[in-house]
Formats: sequence, C-alpha cells, structure tokens
Amino acid sequence: MANACKLLALVLFFALVAKGYGQCSVDNLSLGQAKTGQTVNGKPEWKVSVKNPCPCTVMNLKLSCVGFQSASSIDSSVMSKSGDECLLNGGSPLAPMSVFSFNYAWDSSFDLTILSGQPHCS
Repeated sequence: MANACKLLALVLFFALVAKGYGQCSVDNLSLGQAKTGQTVNGKPEWKVSVKNPCPCTVMNLKLSCVGFQSASSIDSSVMSKSGDECLLNGGSPLAPMSVFSFNYAWDSSFDLTILSGQPHCS
C-alpha cells in the first residue's frame, strides 16, 4: 500500500511538472496598456505591461510596434525599435510569474502585440 501511494505521488508530481513546462509559450503572455494619468510634453502617458504567468523564463521578447513613437525618450535597454518590431528588455529574460513594464507618451495608445519570444525551462 505504501509503495502504491509513493508511486501515485511520483506520477502526479511528474504530470504537474510536465504540464507546467508544456504551458510555456508566448501565447501565455499577456500585454496590457493603460493611461498613467500623467502627461509628457502635452501628451498622455501610457504604461505597457507584459505579464509572464509561465513557470519558465522568456527571452528575446519582441512586439509588433507598427508606427510606434513616443514624446518621451525610452532607453534602448528597455525597448529598442527596428522597423515594425520592438525588442523588450534588451532580449534579457522575463522571469517566471513576473511583469515587465515601460511607459511612453503619445496622443493615443499604439496597437502593440506580442510577436515572439523564446521560453527557457530548466
């Protein structure tokens, strides 16, 4: 009986671990934007938040940022624009269960969407 319980616990453990790793993709990330209530150079400021609910890190996170511009400067280590793609956090990992945020200022929010990223589970 004790061996059966240990075996069941072991099977459940591995099933949960496998399920957690299987859920790690950029499809699990979420992106939201909201006004901060501040203005910069007469334009409303927007806060962009990318949430990683996955138990794995995600590296080289890129957004579609067609037409993106800002009245406030954004450090290139936070977001760098190349054509219609923006690399977040210099490509560094977005930790599990964390949020990466940055602010920009413009008349309206831009249609930013997650394009790609590389999940890394250890």
